[in-house]
This record gives sequence, structure tokens and C-alpha cells, in this order.
Amino acid sequence: MKRLSKAIYPAPEYPETILQIGEGNFMRGFINWHIQKLNDCTDFKGKAVVVPPRKGSVAALNEQDGLYTLCIQGYHDQQEMNERMIIQSISRGISTYTDYEKFLHVAENPNLRYAFSNTTEAGLVFRKEDRLEDRPQASFPGKLTAFLYHRFKAFAGDEQKGLIILPCELVEQNGDRLKEYVISMAAEWELPPAFITWIKKANTFCNTLVDRIVPGFSKEAAEIVQKEEGYIDELLVTAEYYHLFVIEAPAFVQKELPFQEAGLNVLFVEDIAPYRMSKVRILNGAHTAMVPIAYSCGLETVKEAVDDEHVGPFVRCMLEEEVLPGLELPEDELLLYTQSVWDRFCNPFVKHQLLDIALNGISKFRTRNLPSLLDYVERKKQLPMKLVFSLSSLIYFYRAHAGRVKDDETVLTLMKEAWEGENPSNEGVAAKILSCESLWGRDLTDINGLSQAVADQLTLIQTHGMRAAVHRMMPNQYESQGEKA
Repeated sequence: MKRLSKAIYPAPEYPETILQIGEGNFMRGFINWHIQKLNDCTDFKGKAVVVPPRKGSVAALNEQDGLYTLCIQGYHDQQEMNERMIIQSISRGISTYTDYEKFLHVAENPNLRYAFSNTTEAGLVFRKEDRLEDRPQASFPGKLTAFLYHRFKAFAGDEQKGLIILPCELVEQNGDRLKEYVISMAAEWELPPAFITWIKKANTFCNTLVDRIVPGFSKEAAEIVQKEEGYIDELLVTAEYYHLFVIEAPAFVQKELPFQEAGLNVLFVEDIAPYRMSKVRILNGAHTAMVPIAYSCGLETVKEAVDDEHVGPFVRCMLEEEVLPGLELPEDELLLYTQSVWDRFCNPFVKHQLLDIALNGISKFRTRNLPSLLDYVERKKQLPMKLVFSLSSLIYFYRAHAGRVKDDETVLTLMKEAWEGENPSNEGVAAKILSCESLWGRDLTDINGLSQAVADQLTLIQTHGMRAAVHRMMPNQYESQGEKA
């Protein structure tokens, strides 16, 4: 049986107008689907050149000519939705590790107008060690700076050749931050002042918020496609029906990217902050909090976690008691959104693997959960013990399931050294990990009682097992002891 490709599914040829940094499931189940909808329903007519931010392979993508199947499954207006379509909005993939010059050559394309990215929270960082001469630069901002400088030179600083840049990483003010990193990188490399002026004037960096659960490849769905459509698709992606794309940008961006004309749930807003905070802390925060707990209870998917008699109620109580009170939107809106998130977690069509969410868990906790923890301490002057338990479980997860953890090598080394160091007691482990500012952005041992609480919870988990530990957390026995921060 043949693999999906243009040989069996001819696709229209459109110009490459988009640089896409990120080849993972989310981008293919969200951004490339948006682009497909633009091409189908408007005069947009463009395709994306896809570049992995790390040492990812693009062989499968190119073997399938950029084509893959997207299966959208879930409920909308109480109606079951089960759509299947072939996404044709990717032209090709390029690896900067094997074809760096080909990557730079894309910058010379006069039709290029947009850049989308999702390199996870761990990818949107400033790495001072990057150099212009590197092939490639290790960081995403480094690669983008080199790419933009090549474009600046190729078009002699023409301000009409700037890009509209929409980073999709779940980082606060992601567009502003990426712009800051690119400018800092240019200064670090001592590039011409005219280039920095061009970055500021010719390019538009947009703050964004993305929301869709994209579990990725499904063996079951792939077998159905193979049987019913008669082709093999190694890049098939499953996604829920729900989607939201919030963009903070000048008015002209909405005209150039007419998502709403394509019937998409895209909001162009003046201030993205309230939307971002609610989504990241509720949906993504729940995901990150549940992963180490649920996986250590022997569960494998998000649906199994929320259906579990111990894990589900624990995560729901954590949200309602410790997360929602710190958010800006009205309480009734937050409760409605929380319920909608829970309904999406329970989607029987979506098999979202916990280990997929576990990728770069430390940086995700820092972005998604730590702000809720800190806000609670600021408001209540005591520790939010369920959020603290999710932190303790994460630290335990990096030890108990070390072989399954995927994270930056620096993070893995720090966690391993903490567990195997001179002071292997839980108090010593907690103190060493929580004091590491490179992990959390600050020394968390400054929070009164946190280090001891984490140590106590690690002992609880190790002594009784995760399931029993979660059960013991539910009667709020820590709070009744008056644990103060």
C-alpha cells in the first residue's frame, strides 16, 4: 500500500509565504489547519516551509510531500463531530542541522510574509552563547535573528520585506519577548544599527494565545484511514473540534490574515492578557499538574486522569480552590470556562497521552503553575497545598520515571544531581531543586515553608505511593494545620 503523497493526492501549488518554526503535532493540528482553511475559503493562497527548532527529522514530511491527514473529533453544540481532511498547506521541510544554507535561502524569497512558531516554553529563550557563524544556532531566537539578518541583506534593508511574526509558544507576551531577544541577539553579534532599526520598523511581532488539544498520532485512526482511504499516513494527527486563536496586533494584520472570513474562532484584540492568563493557568495548568500525579498512579491519558476517582477530583479542586481566585475575569465566566475545559478533557475521541504533555515539564510548570502558586501565597499568606503537591509530584516524576522524561539536558542533569548529591534526604533534594534559579526564575526556598512542605510530600509519596498520597491530600489536612507562607 502506498504512502500519502502528491502521487496519489494531487495538491494545488501555492507560493511559500510562511516560515514555520516547529513541525510538531500542535502546529500541524492547529496552525497548518488554519492556513488550510484560509486557502480553502479566502484568496490567501500560501504555503509554509517547515523548520524543526531542534534536531528533528523532516524526512517523513518530505516523503509525503508535506501532506498529512487531520482527524477532528469531539462535540460541538451537542452534536458529535468526526471530520477528516488532508492538510495541504505545507510545501516542504528543511533541517537547519543538515541544510542550513537552504534555510537561509528561504529568507531570499520575496513572497515570504509570515513567520509562525511553536518551540514550547523551553524554546523561547535568549541564549547568549549563540553566534551568527553557527550552523545552526542552538536557540530559536538565534536562528530567527540569523534568518532575518540574511533577509535584511538580501533586500538591502527594504522595509516592505519585513515579516509578520506570530510566535505560538505559551509564554506571556510571546511576541514582545521574541522581539526583545532578536534585538538583543543582534546587539550581541554587533550587527549594523540599520538592521536593528529594520527589525523594529519593518517587522511586526504579535502577541498570541493558542488553544486546542492536539493529541497527535493515533494508531487506531491511522488504521481506519488505511482501510477506508487506501493509503498509509505516518504523519496523521488527531485534534479536538474546539479551537481558539487570540492575536494582539495592528489592524492591518487582520486584513492580511482573514481568519474570520474562513469561519475560524480567531479574535484580534487590543489586550491579550486576560485571555492568556485564564487559558494558560486553567487548561495548561491542569494538564501540567495532572501529568506526574496521574502517570505515577498508572494512568496514561488525560481522560483516564479526569475520570479517575482520586486524580480527577484532586485536579478539579486545585483549579477551583487555588487557581480561579487569582484570575481577573468574572467568577461565573471562569467557572464556565473551567467546565468547558473539563468537558474537553473528557472527550472520548481524544486520547491525549500524558507523556506527550510531560515534555519540558519543569519550564511548563514555571510558566503555567508557578504564577498561580505565587499569587495564592501573596493573597492568602499561606501555601496552596494542592499546587505544592503538583510541584512535589513533578520533582518525584523526574526521579521515579527518569527513563521516560524528555527535557533539556541541562534540566535533566540538575534534577539527577539533586537526587544523587551529597544530601540525598528529601529535605536536601527539595532545597537544592527549589533554590535553582535557572529552573524557576527565582529562589523558591525564599517562600516560607515551601521547601519543607515539598520534602514532607515527597516522603508521603515515597512511603504510601502516589494514589494514597493524592487521597490523603483531599481532606485539606495540610491547610487545617495552618501551614503559613
